[in-house]
Amino acid sequence: MEDRKVLLEVKDLKTYFVGRHETVKAVNGVSFTLYEGDSFGLVGESGCGKSQTLRSILGLLKQPGRIVGGQILFRGKDLVRMSPKQMREIRGAQIAQIFQEPMTALNPVLPIRKQIYEAFERSGLSKAEREAKSVEMMKLVGIPEPEKRLGEYPHQFSGGMRQRAMIAIALAEHPALLLADEPTTALDVTIQDQILTLIEQLKGEMGMSLIMVTHNLGVIAQMCNRVAVMYAGRIVEMTDTVTLFSKPRHPYTKALMNSIPNGKQDQLETISGTPPNLSMEIVGCPFAPRCRYAEGACFTTLPGLREIEPGHLTRCHRLDVVEQFTGLIPAEEELHG
Repeated sequence: MEDRKVLLEVKDLKTYFVGRHETVKAVNGVSFTLYEGDSFGLVGESGCGKSQTLRSILGLLKQPGRIVGGQILFRGKDLVRMSPKQMREIRGAQIAQIFQEPMTALNPVLPIRKQIYEAFERSGLSKAEREAKSVEMMKLVGIPEPEKRLGEYPHQFSGGMRQRAMIAIALAEHPALLLADEPTTALDVTIQDQILTLIEQLKGEMGMSLIMVTHNLGVIAQMCNRVAVMYAGRIVEMTDTVTLFSKPRHPYTKALMNSIPNGKQDQLETISGTPPNLSMEIVGCPFAPRCRYAEGACFTTLPGLREIEPGHLTRCHRLDVVEQFTGLIPAEEELHG
C-alpha cells in the first residue's frame, strides 16, 4: 500500500475562552491526523467543541477565545505560531472554509462578482482573467447563467444557490484543505444531498482533503472515511467510518447511534441529561453522569484515549461491560442484573 502524506496534524489542542470570572475549556486536548485525500468527520452534540476546533485551525477564534496549548501542523508548519499576516496568506489559498449559513458568510451589499474577485486578489490576474475565472467557478458549482448571476446579490439567490456561491468563493484558489462547518444544516433534505454530492465531486476533482463538522451521522456516513466523536471538548472515539457504524465502542457513540432511526427499533433511544458546563472543573469521565454503564472510577478518573484495535481509539473505563451489549443500549435492570 502506497504511503500517504500527512497534510495536517492536530496535537493536544487546547482552545479556551478566558473571561474575567470563568474559563470555558471548549477544546481540551484534541489530537488527530489528516492525510492527503482524507475525508475526516468531527461529530457530536452542540457545544462539544467541533466548530471551535475548525476555527482554531483557520485562526478565526473570536475573543475571548484563544489557543492555550498544543500544535496545529499544516504541511509540517505550526499554524498556532504563525503571525496574522502569515495566516492570511494561508486562508483561501491553502485552507478554505464553508459555513453553516451562507447569508452570514456572504456580504449582502456586494454582488457575487465582487466577492469572488476578492478571492483572486493575490493572484495578479487582470480584470478579464478574474471575470473568466469567476464564470468558470460558477459553472463548476452548478450555477446556471453564471455571467448574469455574477452581477446579482446574495438575497437574489435561493438557499441552495447561496451555498453553491459560497463554495465557489471558498474553492477559487484551489486549496489543499476544505473545512466544512455544518454546511447543509439550513437546507432542505433534497438540496442538502445536492450540496454534499457537489462537495464530494469537487473534492475528488481538485484533489482536496476535507474536514466535515456535523451533528448528523448520516452526513458522516455519506462523506467521511474517518471520524472522531467529540464530547465535552474531547475526542471520545476515533476510527474509520465503517467500523464506527458497525462496531461503536464508546457508550456515547452507541447512544448517538441508537438515537437515529434505522428501521429496527420499536422506539428511538434518548440520551438523558445534558452535557457538562465546560467552565466547571470536571472530575472523572465527562459523560459519566449520563452513562448507564458508569460506576466507580468513571466518576473520579478521566479515562485516557487508547487504541483498542488497530486504528480504533476510545476513552472508557468500562469497555469490558459495554462490549457485552452490542445492540441497543440495555435497560437498567439488564445492565445491573
